Amino acid sequence: MRIEEVFHQQPPPTGNPYLSDPVLPSLLKRLLPASALHTIEPDLIRLGDDLVNVIRPLAPQVKEATLTQYDAWGNRVDSLQVSEGWKTLKAFACKEGVITISYERKFQEHSRIYMFAKSMMMTGDCHVIMCPYAMTDGAARVMELSGSPKMKEEVLPRLISSNPEKSYTSGQWMTETSGGSDVSSTETVARPVNEQAGDLGPAYLLDGFKWFSSAAEGNMSVALARSESHHGTGGLSLFLVPVRLPLFPSPLANNILLHRLKDKVGTRALPTAELSLNGARAWRIGPAGAGVRTIAPVLNITRIHSATGSVGALMRCLSLARAYAGVRTVDGGKLLSAIPAHMETLARVSVLYRALANLVFGTIALLGRTECGVASAAEEARLRLLTPAVKAFAAMTAVPAMEECMAALGGQGYMEETGMGRIIRDALVEKIWEGTVEVLAHDLIRASRAKGVIEEFCQWGQSIIASAPRKTPGVTHLQHALAELPALFRKTQNPLLGRPLLALFAQIACAIGLLEHAVWARANGEAGAGTDGAVFERWVEEGGMKATRAEIAGLDSEGSVEERIRVNQEMVAVSLGEKAKL
Repeated sequence: MRIEEVFHQQPPPTGNPYLSDPVLPSLLKRLLPASALHTIEPDLIRLGDDLVNVIRPLAPQVKEATLTQYDAWGNRVDSLQVSEGWKTLKAFACKEGVITISYERKFQEHSRIYMFAKSMMMTGDCHVIMCPYAMTDGAARVMELSGSPKMKEEVLPRLISSNPEKSYTSGQWMTETSGGSDVSSTETVARPVNEQAGDLGPAYLLDGFKWFSSAAEGNMSVALARSESHHGTGGLSLFLVPVRLPLFPSPLANNILLHRLKDKVGTRALPTAELSLNGARAWRIGPAGAGVRTIAPVLNITRIHSATGSVGALMRCLSLARAYAGVRTVDGGKLLSAIPAHMETLARVSVLYRALANLVFGTIALLGRTECGVASAAEEARLRLLTPAVKAFAAMTAVPAMEECMAALGGQGYMEETGMGRIIRDALVEKIWEGTVEVLAHDLIRASRAKGVIEEFCQWGQSIIASAPRKTPGVTHLQHALAELPALFRKTQNPLLGRPLLALFAQIACAIGLLEHAVWARANGEAGAGTDGAVFERWVEEGGMKATRAEIAGLDSEGSVEERIRVNQEMVAVSLGEKAKL
C-alpha cells in the first residue's frame, strides 16, 4: 500500500494564541482599564497572528549554540555562535517591546500586565528567548534604582530599547561552584582601580569563575564579587561587567574566557557558559558591600518571569491538547472531545492553568503598582510574599500538567515535531533557575516573619470572600484555610514544613484569585461567569489544598519530627564521601 493511500490524521486547527485562549482575554478585561485594553488588545491579537504565521515556522532554524575556543593556529578566540533562528527570535522579542513596555510606562502601573501578557503568549514558540530578556529586565531595574548617573545615561537606554541595532541584553553572574544558590561562598574577587575619564562609576577588576552564566552571548552582565574583607554576603558588591570591550565578537577583549558551554537537559538554544574572569573590567553598582540587597530587584523580577514562563508553556501545551481533542476520532468515529474520561483529564489541567494564570497576573499587577509608586504598604508586603511562592508553585505544578497534555495526543504527542517535548524540557529548568522549591520556601518563611504580613494577607483574602454573593462549600473551606494560616506560619521551626507550607500558601492565593475573578465575572454579566464559579469550587475541592493541609498536620504531629528526619536518612541511604566520614 502506498503512503498516500493510508489514513492521515487531520492536523489540529491553529488558533490565534490570544483569541483562542479561555483565560487571558477575560483576565485582562478584569485587570486593565477599558481605555488601556482598547489599545492593548488589538496588539495582542496582532502578536498572536505573528506567532502563528511568522515565528512558529522558524522552529527548525533554532539550533544549539556552538563554541570554538581555538582557531586553526592555536590562538584562543572563544568564538560563540548562535543560530540564525535564535538571532531572529531575539530581534523579534526586542521589537515587541518585552523590556521597553515596562519602562516607558505608557499605561502606568498596568504596563507590567501588558508586557507579561506578551511574554506568556510568546513562551511556547520562542524557545526560551525570554530568559535573556528576563535578566535584561532585572538589570534595567537595578540601573533604574541604583545605577550611577552615567549608567542611567549610557546603559539604561540600551537595556530598555526596542531597536535591535542599539539594544543591550544582560546576563546575571551569581552562581559559582562553591555555593550554587548560596552566594555567601562567592569566591570572585573585585580589586579597585583608579578611575579614568569615561568610567561608569567606581572601577574594579574582577577575578573569579562563574559556573552557570546564561545569555553568554549578551552585551553585559551584572555580577556579584567580593570587594570587602568581610566573609559571607556582607563582603559582596554588585558590578556591571561588559562582556566585550569594545563590542567585538570575542569576549577576550575584556579578559573573559569561556571554559565551555553547558550540556543541558533543555534550553539548548540558549548559550549557558562556564567562564573565568581574569582582570575583567567592571564598575560597581550601588554601595560597597551591599551587593545582595542591590541585586534583589533582579531576583524578584526574574522569578516572576520564571512563573510566567511556566504558565506560558502550559498555555501552549493545553492549546495543542484542546485543539487535538476537536479533530481526533476514536472508538468508531467519536471525537476525543466526546469521551468523558479524556475531557476529565483536560478539565483538570484547565483548572490548574486558570488558577496559575490568576495567581501570576495578580502578582504582576502588584509589581506594576510597586514600581510606579502607587502600591500601599500592604500591597508591597503581599508582593514580597507572593514572589517566591508564585515562582516555586508554578514550576512545581506546570510540568506534570504539560505531561498530561502530551499524553492527550497519544504517540503524536511524543514526537518532536509537535514541540511538546522541547517545551517540557525547557520548562523543567524553572524548578531550579533562580532558586529551588526548598530555597524559595525558606525565602517565603523569611518574608512571613515581618510583623503582621501574614495577617494582612489573610485580611485581604477575607475581603474577597466577603464580596462573594453566597457562601458555597468552596468559599467556606477557603475561609477556614485562611483562618489557620497565621498559626501555621508561626510553627516554621519545624524544618519539614517549608515546602508544604509554600504549596498551601500558593493554593490559597490561587483560590483567592479565582474567587475574585468569578465574583467580577458574575457582577459584570460575563459569558463565562458560570464556568469561572465552577473552576473556583473545583480548585478548592480538588486543587490540592485539602491534601496539603493534611500533610502539614501529619508533619507537625508532636514528637514525630525528629524520628521522621532519622528515618528519612535511613531511607535515602546517603553515601558520605571519605572526607565526610572522617
